Amino acid sequence: VLQGYAAEMDNPLMAHLISPELQNKKDILFGNMEEIYHFHNRIFLRELENYVEYPELVGRCFLDQMEDFQIYEKYCQNKPRSESLWRQFSDSVFFQECQRKLDHKLSLDSYLLKPVQRITKYQLLLKEMLKYSKNCEGAEDLQEALTSILGILKAVNDSMHQIAITGYDGNLNELGKLLMQGSFNVWIDHKKGHSKVKDLARFKPMQRHLFLHEKAVLFCKKREENGEGYEKAPSYSYKHSLNMAAVGITENVKGDAKKFEIWYNAREEVYIIQAPTLEVKATWVNEIRKVLT
Repeated sequence: VLQGYAAEMDNPLMAHLISPELQNKKDILFGNMEEIYHFHNRIFLRELENYVEYPELVGRCFLDQMEDFQIYEKYCQNKPRSESLWRQFSDSVFFQECQRKLDHKLSLDSYLLKPVQRITKYQLLLKEMLKYSKNCEGAEDLQEALTSILGILKAVNDSMHQIAITGYDGNLNELGKLLMQGSFNVWIDHKKGHSKVKDLARFKPMQRHLFLHEKAVLFCKKREENGEGYEKAPSYSYKHSLNMAAVGITENVKGDAKKFEIWYNAREEVYIIQAPTLEVKATWVNEIRKVLT
């Protein structure tokens, strides 16, 4: 892909086949695929080869390189832009010619999906190795490597949602790390208003997608998009946010074990939040507590 497509975009002999709108768009189309390739080719593959005789110790290899795996996050974040560019130009003569020369059965977009598939495959491979390495030396490293890769996958997934937030004025990066994101039913009780919580229980909840950062929690409304692939990915229109410095939490709400409360400015505003499952509620309550303490 890098030689047969990306490099060809800079080949003067192919220039006449590239439409002007596509020129200078190489970085959008291929993202940091070259960086991923070099990481594997120069570093990770060589490291892996040291463990050919001791496969059960391969967890160490992953742990030593774990920071480098974050290059996948960059690739995945760029993927929606890459896909929308590809859809505009997929029938371009240039791509057809490259594919013909390479004698590929599949078109370029199948290959551009590979890094996304690869990062999700690692956790399956590590799980499988763990299954057969229960009492071996190195089992702990394998477990830690698996946990770390799952952490990277969660970060990739969260960031794919985060880049779909629209209408937020500030800079999302200033809110600190994105810790959690997910969809909830939300009821709001304003102390300034006339309604008390008991009246609210009858009202229909709002569907809100919450993004918990270290410094703030964002409430967004999810909009489903029509389309294919990443186009189907929803977008989130920003509604409001609460500064974590002024937030309190009540773990249990009468009448429903899946509900918890986030309150603001000494209960001036109370947000009753209903999680889809008890497990989701527990994870969120723990994360919020961690931030608050």
